[in-house]
Amino acid sequence: MNKDSKKNPSPKPQNKNSEKTSWGGVADWYDNYLETNKDSYQEKVIAPNLLRLLNIKSGTKILDLACGQGFFSRKFAAAGAAVTAADISSELIEQAKKHSPKISYSVAPSHKLGFLKDNSFDAVVIVLAIQNIKEMDETFKEARRVLAPGGRLLLVMNHPAFRIPKRSSWGFDPKDGKQYRRIDGYLSLTTDKIVMHPGQKASEATISYHRSLQDFFKALSKNNLAVTRLEEWISHKASQKGPRQKAEDLARKEIPLFLMLEAKK
Repeated sequence: MNKDSKKNPSPKPQNKNSEKTSWGGVADWYDNYLETNKDSYQEKVIAPNLLRLLNIKSGTKILDLACGQGFFSRKFAAAGAAVTAADISSELIEQAKKHSPKISYSVAPSHKLGFLKDNSFDAVVIVLAIQNIKEMDETFKEARRVLAPGGRLLLVMNHPAFRIPKRSSWGFDPKDGKQYRRIDGYLSLTTDKIVMHPGQKASEATISYHRSLQDFFKALSKNNLAVTRLEEWISHKASQKGPRQKAEDLARKEIPLFLMLEAKK
């Protein structure tokens, strides 16, 4: 049985809401990366943990917000969910529709979801996208509006305490044989261009907004969303044999890559 779900709400694609986004220029690269890399963090770390937390039942109504090319939308649908998905990038939505035409995809910014009804979803999921969204408060407000009473918002992001654009890095202390994480700044909100293909002459850049943990908690509280769970997820990878193998593997286990926040309406 095809579980892309015939029960999905069917809002019309909101192409009038399409806006120029930094991710439009890397849509083809991103799609190829996710579809061909079976050892990605998305495949090995994030998807299994999300499916565990969502505990999807047949017909569970999920909004995949800032869905990109639909990688996670398809995971949710395969588990039996009725999936609706939206992204600001028309290029990414075009890729998503090619992969799974039965899922309801719309082009829309995360803070403008007027085409979706109030109280209509069991869960709203924003995966590796909230740090690319300028209008965080408005996005949380819209997420709460479309969530059914008791519904959950699940946010997955690069860990804001350890992965801070241009202000964090790995270091190695040869004296102690330890790998460590250097943090040069944390509390200040910053906006940064992230080069997607370093070293290439013509490399597109995406925009990332760093926010502290308290920024996320304050924004969720402001929009009457109560944080009910926090999880920190580590890398699944392992280093090859060498003088730093033990230190690198230990650092992977001790310093998480990703943060998951769950908030309920």
